[in-house]
Amino acid sequence: MGRIIARRRVTRITVGSEPRRREDVLAVEEPLEIRVGGRSLAVTMRSPGAPGEDFDLAAGFLVSEGVIRHGDDFAAARYCAGATAEGLNTYNVLDVTLAPGVPAPDPSLERSFYTTSSCGLCGKASIDAVRTLSHFDVGTDDLRLDPALLVRFPERLREQQAVFEKTGGLHAAALFDGRTGELLVLREDVGRHNAVDKVVGWAVKEGRLPLRGTVLMVSGRASFELTQKASMAGIPMLAAVSAPSSLAAELATELGMTLVGFLRGDSMVAYAGAERLEPHAAEIPQGASA
Repeated sequence: MGRIIARRRVTRITVGSEPRRREDVLAVEEPLEIRVGGRSLAVTMRSPGAPGEDFDLAAGFLVSEGVIRHGDDFAAARYCAGATAEGLNTYNVLDVTLAPGVPAPDPSLERSFYTTSSCGLCGKASIDAVRTLSHFDVGTDDLRLDPALLVRFPERLREQQAVFEKTGGLHAAALFDGRTGELLVLREDVGRHNAVDKVVGWAVKEGRLPLRGTVLMVSGRASFELTQKASMAGIPMLAAVSAPSSLAAELATELGMTLVGFLRGDSMVAYAGAERLEPHAAEIPQGASA
């Protein structure tokens, strides 16, 4: 595949100077249709990414929608050949096979139109469908985290954003071990919700759900949808470099999740679950340094 970046001739214009033509690098955005058992469930705009990331995205999406809850529920996934009139495989149609005994998605989950790269909830048929109940209780998670460890996460996330370095056009989501500060996985995508789904999908395939004792770090803002996706995976803490929405803060409070925004430099704002942020909660490992 290898469709992570695309090159394009552009014109750079600076006031007072002559326009300059040059080659630029863009993040690739293409649609991915997710099917379950041959039946279309949703279409999302995403970055194709490295091999296997579409499978992570599909698995994470199914966790977010409450279709699966454990790695064993996800039996297989394959790209569909013959996706075009010419019979070609575009690698943009993915069919997931659920394990025997796992119920097929409820028809009410089917999106009435595609999900854009900026909205993970677009196409929901009703307001009630927006709220999905998690199988995991994040409120009972006993994670305690020293803020001095948490402030190191944004820089470590930024250092690992390989495609962002080339294009400046991708969001990132990373999962950290809240006790050791270890970076477990990082994924990039044009859609912040897709990046989170890829992280959760990785955890599905690794058999790590629920993700107790972890921190989900995102490169942009913390929305309702990202808070909900974190809860569906059993993640007790969501941290963002930008602001959360009011609904995200309300949901985090209701769930007993810790929600941190404006995580920049040596400061942060805790919008919910501040009790998990305890100075000297644990000795900060040397390996956790940026």
